Amino acid sequence: MSGGQPEAKIGRRGIAVAALLLTASALALLRPAPAFSQETELRGEVSESAILADQQRKARQLRAQGSQDQNAPAAAVQDTASTTYQPASPGAVPDDDQTAGASDSIFDQPQAATDPLADTTAPTKPRRPSTARQRAQDAKTDTKANTKTADKKKAKKKAGEATDSTTTAATASAGDKADAAAVDDDSSNRRAVTIDSVDKQKLDPGQERTGSIDGQKVKPEEDPFAAPGVRIGTFLFRPTLEQGFTATSNADSSSTGKSAVLSETALRFTATSDWRENSALITGYGQFRNTVSGQKINDAQGRIEGQLNVDLDNELRAIAKLGYEAAPESASSPDAIAGVTSQPLRQTVDGSLGLEKTVGKMRYALTGAVSHDFYGDAELSNGTTVSQKDRDSTLYTATLRAGYEVSPALTPFTEVEAGRRVYDLRTDTDGFQRSSTRLGARAGLELDMGEKLSGEFSVGWLREAIDDSRLPAVAGPSINADLKWSPERGTTIGLTGKTSVETTTNAGESGDILYSGRLTGERQIRANLTANTALGLDWRDYTGSDGHDLILSAEAGLTWWLNRYAGLTTRVRTEKLTSNLVGRDYTANSVYLGLKVQR
Repeated sequence: MSGGQPEAKIGRRGIAVAALLLTASALALLRPAPAFSQETELRGEVSESAILADQQRKARQLRAQGSQDQNAPAAAVQDTASTTYQPASPGAVPDDDQTAGASDSIFDQPQAATDPLADTTAPTKPRRPSTARQRAQDAKTDTKANTKTADKKKAKKKAGEATDSTTTAATASAGDKADAAAVDDDSSNRRAVTIDSVDKQKLDPGQERTGSIDGQKVKPEEDPFAAPGVRIGTFLFRPTLEQGFTATSNADSSSTGKSAVLSETALRFTATSDWRENSALITGYGQFRNTVSGQKINDAQGRIEGQLNVDLDNELRAIAKLGYEAAPESASSPDAIAGVTSQPLRQTVDGSLGLEKTVGKMRYALTGAVSHDFYGDAELSNGTTVSQKDRDSTLYTATLRAGYEVSPALTPFTEVEAGRRVYDLRTDTDGFQRSSTRLGARAGLELDMGEKLSGEFSVGWLREAIDDSRLPAVAGPSINADLKWSPERGTTIGLTGKTSVETTTNAGESGDILYSGRLTGERQIRANLTANTALGLDWRDYTGSDGHDLILSAEAGLTWWLNRYAGLTTRVRTEKLTSNLVGRDYTANSVYLGLKVQR
């Protein structure tokens, strides 16, 4: 038993060694032969010239091989065929090292030489991290590489067909011609489609990418219910027509006024130019009132005004205005005639021309204005008429303003005004010479803070001295303002103030100074719902007496737009005049409901 143990150990050891040898032999048999194996290695981009040179070299080798095979004996051909690599499928291309006359190529794999690890696959070179620019270049390189690969396969396929058909001279000749044509076509195609030509190739307009229609985000309009307007020549015309009914407690706003239901029609429009350098603006309105029931009212009033702004050379700007207005005399006017069926119609034609000059931070402006008033006859209740010719007059004024720009938002200024009022009749029906000389001076501030706050206000003194020494001059403080303030988007608050001299032809009276102020507010509650309010304060101071009038007014309204072109509007208004003169007090309350259409 003891003598058999070493033998058993030797037997088991021999079996283990034999197993290892068998395993190594099996692995050696399973390993592919180096002659038919393919080794790949990642390499960089190959230039166009290198690809073209390699294909031309292979074509020459194939033609040389065809001519050698034609001259060789049949046995040599058979011997060559027996040792040459035979493709398993038609059209396959043998490896470069199996091709007769093959030589080094930029596409050949590197030789292993005596390296003991030659049969080991070469490790892949690490790739550098890509950037946005590198990715763009890689994408462009991939596109061109796909084109190159397709062309290379086409050339190799034709080369293989030429190799398989080398048994006859005719077939070899045809193969040579096909190879030459393929190389020429490939060369011309590659010369036509180069990196520069692809980059510089003009994109077909029909192939440009456009955004999708479905799901595309559309920027909402700031005011989706604003009037789109009508294009007339170089002007954008925006008309508005309003028709409704007013129920009022005092139809003519007088101390003797009565209640009535009135039909009111109002037409308003704006026309804005779209010129490149200069600009023009035309505005106008017309209002017609007719009685449906109650006190008889039948009147009309309106105004049209145009403004032209022209930029001249040397920081010089010209502003021209021209307007026409027609309205009946108000029943609450100091010159109103009692006992008439209709007050006389007052018409006004006015115009002005101004020049503005900027010199550094200094601002200069010179404006000349002309305003002519003429009146129609008053119709009395007994059927007779009273002429108002003695009230016709023309006012000429010239205003010089100088300002200094403290900042782009603030420009204080001072201005002086001089003028002359000339009556058509040198002496009125009562024997007074009504013509007068006008002088005024003001100081104020211009504001320009964009949409937040803009406008101007000024205070000063105004005086008109009448030619007739029996009549005192009309004089008093002068207050003017025109401001717009927007505390938040969709809200606009405006403040206007005006001082005007009201002349008269009443015997022994010079006239009065009227101070008018309006505070307005507009709020866009919703895109299709707008609210507006207004507060008014008028103070009339009679010259030569202690008489005065105080007029207070308030108004609130809503406009609900059904669509971009039509909306419902309503407003309530109250007005009250209080005077220390007999027979002038009145109160008027009214409610309006109507339909507004715009374009």
